[in-house]
Amino acid sequence: MAKIRIGFLVNPIAGMGGRVGLKGTDGEAYKKALELGAKPVAPLRARRFLREYKRLGLERYIELYVAPHPMGSKLVEEEGITYVLTGELKSRITSAQDTKIISQTMVNRGVKLLVFVGGDGTARDIIEAIDKEIPILGVPSGVKMYSPVFAVTPEAAARILEHYVRGNYRIEEVEVLDIDEEAFRRDQLKIKLYGTALTIKVPNLLQSGKEPTPTTPSIRENQEAIAKYVIENMEPNTLYILGPGTTVKVIADLLGIEKTLLGVDAVYNRRLIGKDLNEKQLLELIDKYKKAKIILTPIGGQGFLLGRGNQQISPKILEKIGKNNIIVIATRDKISKIRRLRIDTGDPKVDEKLRSYIRVIVDYNEEVVLKVE
Repeated sequence: MAKIRIGFLVNPIAGMGGRVGLKGTDGEAYKKALELGAKPVAPLRARRFLREYKRLGLERYIELYVAPHPMGSKLVEEEGITYVLTGELKSRITSAQDTKIISQTMVNRGVKLLVFVGGDGTARDIIEAIDKEIPILGVPSGVKMYSPVFAVTPEAAARILEHYVRGNYRIEEVEVLDIDEEAFRRDQLKIKLYGTALTIKVPNLLQSGKEPTPTTPSIRENQEAIAKYVIENMEPNTLYILGPGTTVKVIADLLGIEKTLLGVDAVYNRRLIGKDLNEKQLLELIDKYKKAKIILTPIGGQGFLLGRGNQQISPKILEKIGKNNIIVIATRDKISKIRRLRIDTGDPKVDEKLRSYIRVIVDYNEEVVLKVE
């Protein structure tokens, strides 16, 4: 039986801005991320995908066409996987243009599906180059990942490939979304539809697209009831780390403090002590104040609690704080559209510790219990 030709490319800088609080690596943000000590994320995510790919024995069915180093070939070689080198790079400092050229080269070489490691920006570059000539599948490694072309984890991407080679899937046309990163850094959320793509739909392995929180009077009333309950139960001399999102921001509104909508902020004894913080700054505060809690709200439609847009709250921070000090809030409207909560922190061991069930505050003194996967 002839093997299926699958393409594989890595955006090596994808996701580097997350933990340092830059919310992306487009444009000059990459240099800033390096200055702040950001470490590569995509190679680690790629390795997780490749190891699951190898464990599942997918080499028996797939001929892997791989972009040159640092966009994939060295990683594939180090994992002991046979591949066909595809495309050329003029420089080790890669660009969006490299992604576009190599994507088109892979299509020209007869690749039937393109797997990429990156975020929404990478997906946007790929569809600009190849449109809907072949399906694409994202291994999540960006900061945001609002588009529904991404697997829920790197391992899930490999399992989607397993379904693909066995014919147990369907091809679906989905929207490719991205945000204006410069506006994002100014705490403005501007999401734009860049086009549509074909992807491999396998239930529970492919994430949904982000759904914005409606701004209706009833939703606001629900948010204020949640916020009032949280504030009344805030413990003295305790650091509260406030994650992104409109529902969390209402807590700050009622406290009379100015919180970033899209960043991570810190409150102590109901006073704002840190704004738009990165991982390093959060760790310093946790060491200083000792007792700490995190308040989070899941992403609408997707259900992601950690690992999408809040990478500043890193595995190190989560280990220090512990699962019992995570407070989850969400409106009834949001929860009605989410069957489960998801986490993808970048550390599978930490993810495993957090998986089970968690209480979600959905109104004043009202909670529901959801499974965390």
